[in-house]
This record gives sequence, C-alpha cells and structure tokens, in this order.
Amino acid sequence: MTETKRKVVLGLGNLLNRDEGLGVQALKRLDARLGEQPQVELLDGGVLGLNLLMIVEECSHLLILDSVNAGRPAGTLIELRKEQIPLYTGVKLSQHQVTFQEVLGLANVRGYLPEHLHLIGIQPEDLSIGLDLSQVVERVLPDMVDRAILVLKGWGLI
Repeated sequence: MTETKRKVVLGLGNLLNRDEGLGVQALKRLDARLGEQPQVELLDGGVLGLNLLMIVEECSHLLILDSVNAGRPAGTLIELRKEQIPLYTGVKLSQHQVTFQEVLGLANVRGYLPEHLHLIGIQPEDLSIGLDLSQVVERVLPDMVDRAILVLKGWGLI
C-alpha cells in the first residue's frame, strides 16, 4: 500500500499584529474562492512554530502564505520556490523563538522537506497591534490569492 502524502496550504501569522496576520487572512480568502477541495488541506498555522514540523514533514506539496520581510517596499508581492527559501535565520535561545524558516530547516536536515514547496508573501507595512491589514497590503492581497491558485493549478491539485 502506498502512503499518501498531504497537500497543504498553510497560512501563517498573528492576526493581532495587523500585517503579520496576512497569511491567515489570505488563507481565509483562498478558502472562500476555492470552496471544497478534497485534494488540498487549508490550514491556519498561526504562530505555532515548531508544532508545525509534523505537518511539514507529512507533505509532498506545501504552499506557505505569510508576510515576508525581504527589505522591499511595503506591499511588494514576494514569491519563493523551494530552493530560494532561506531555511535558517540564526541561532535561537529557546523554542519560543523558533521561526517557520527553522521548521523548514529542521525538516530538511531530517530528510522530510516537501518535494513541492512554494512561499507567497507580501512585504508588510504595519506590524503594530491591530486586527486590520494596512491599506497597502490589503490592496495586494487579491493578487496573492490569485498567485496561490495558479501554484495549486500548476501542481495539478485544483
């Protein structure tokens, strides 16, 4: 019997810090656009950090939606394929400081990095406390969802 690997779209971020919650907001909009898709799981990863390792390691396809600080102008759409995603950001003192990049790095070291891995993000403008996205990021969010749909179609999942 062949093991079926998971196909996951993972929205990341903290909804309480404006643009930091972008990945989760994008996931909700993607869900509204796609409706029921039996081949793809849409998961709110929030700020679960290391707790997401098992999910990552069970995936053959992983699409990550997140705010991305790439030093670009606020509202810039950023896409990275598997080989372009930096897997480590530096040494951390406790597991509470683990970023999702370290989760991917650990999965890679353990030999379980998903074969199909793609990240779509937007450069944030405002990470202050608040529930709404900044206007600049809000304007680009539909483009982010469109790109996510194109990636899933390219993978033959929708």
